[in-house]
Amino acid sequence: MALVTEGARVSIGARSPGPLAETEQALRAAGGDVLAMTVDVAKPDDLERWHAATVEKFGAPALLVTNTGGPPVGQLEDLAESAWQSGIDSTLMNVVRLCRLVLPAMRAARYGRIVHLTSFVAKRPWGLLTISSTLRAGLSALTTSLASQVAADGITVNAVLPGHFLTDRQIHLNEIRAKQHGTTRAAWEERVQAEIPARRFGKPEELADAVAFLLSERAGYINGVSLQIDGGLIGATF
Repeated sequence: MALVTEGARVSIGARSPGPLAETEQALRAAGGDVLAMTVDVAKPDDLERWHAATVEKFGAPALLVTNTGGPPVGQLEDLAESAWQSGIDSTLMNVVRLCRLVLPAMRAARYGRIVHLTSFVAKRPWGLLTISSTLRAGLSALTTSLASQVAADGITVNAVLPGHFLTDRQIHLNEIRAKQHGTTRAAWEERVQAEIPARRFGKPEELADAVAFLLSERAGYINGVSLQIDGGLIGATF
């Protein structure tokens, strides 16, 4: 929605047709020019099909935002190898594949903006999110590495590390943690917010505005950064 407000044409993909259609309708109601496709980002063929349809409708993308659901949850000894492979395909390799799809045209145009939405666990690993913590740290490394490779072509690559935003994913994790600690979700959420220096969950608009800025021409000298948007949760110097 933030990008539509900025005047961008957007191509969105998701596995669930219902929520995807609802999002498409909301974006169109806001005046957006939208392509919405049912896509499983863990499947290379789906990504190629989505990219081809986007190019056909809008031309080669100048902007890419990667944003996927989190991998399976659990501690290391409780996670099967299949859970790790699922996480790699859905959290890491889709980012690699999407970048490979859009970069040739960005290099040719000598302009591009790439932003990866990851998680604060890239810098502050969380025991329950063993796979996510591992892969998100890898995404930050990929962000810095790729940024150095494409900067001379006018392309920036940055990552955004959200803290606690009260999304469906956050609610799911809160329910798991509440059960583990023998308490209610509401009580657990109070505990989580008490650990955040801002003492509250983030608002989606606060995340969206930062991402929209990183995707703008104004952010042309910000490159290879993993930006924390967490109300001060991580609290690290670097």
